[in-house]
Amino acid sequence: MDKPEEVVANKKHWERMVKERCGYTIPWLDLDVNIIRKYSRGELDNAPDKISVITPKSILTDMEGKDVLCLAAGGGQQSAVFGSLGANVTVVDIAQGQLDADQKAAKHYGYKIKTIQGDMQDLSCLDDDSFDLVYGTAICYVSDIQKVYSEVSRVLRRDGLFRVDFGQPAIHFIKWDGEGYQIYKPYCESLDLREDGAIEFRHYMDDIFNRLIEVGLTIIEVEDLSRNRKPDKEFPPGSWNHENSYVGGSFVIISQKT
Repeated sequence: MDKPEEVVANKKHWERMVKERCGYTIPWLDLDVNIIRKYSRGELDNAPDKISVITPKSILTDMEGKDVLCLAAGGGQQSAVFGSLGANVTVVDIAQGQLDADQKAAKHYGYKIKTIQGDMQDLSCLDDDSFDLVYGTAICYVSDIQKVYSEVSRVLRRDGLFRVDFGQPAIHFIKWDGEGYQIYKPYCESLDLREDGAIEFRHYMDDIFNRLIEVGLTIIEVEDLSRNRKPDKEFPPGSWNHENSYVGGSFVIISQKT
């Protein structure tokens, strides 16, 4: 079966990002494992700088022996944190270069890992009821949110958790015009053929939340990621970090298989 156009385009994009050493593709090889473990046990109030992006903090609790799927989260970053906390980690990512980074991190810290190159919309390579936690991201790169949710629900064990992040759909298509951020597509349009070759999709609020419920997942927490991000002069207008601190809109959903 031919792969969807977005899968082909986005695979090519992320393999290029690996070669260009984009920040999301560089494995975290300088983590202080003892500090991470203290943080996961609630002994530290503030997260070490790098792992502050792994939210909410509660998903890092009691990871020893848990089965964790990092879904479209290759790069040797999140997997390094979960692996260092004693979890059994599997990573599914579209780009082999990203998976190579996960293997590199596992070798560096001395834990075992399973990596699979594939599309998050098709997890047929994984058994039913296999995972206690699915840590998902980057759903903006696939067109069918229902397929992702259905596959996640299938591979989760009962009471297992699904963590996924999104951008607020109303401000998904914006760009810096030299003076401010401009919305450049009407809300009814969901497809974005980016200039760098990647393909993104706007997912709407009703789909984001209702489709979770339809596949048997119960929403237990929503966290606004942008509300505490203050502007930093280090990041120029138009950069991701500048946009996030002024426009905001990033959020995380935690749901549970019931």
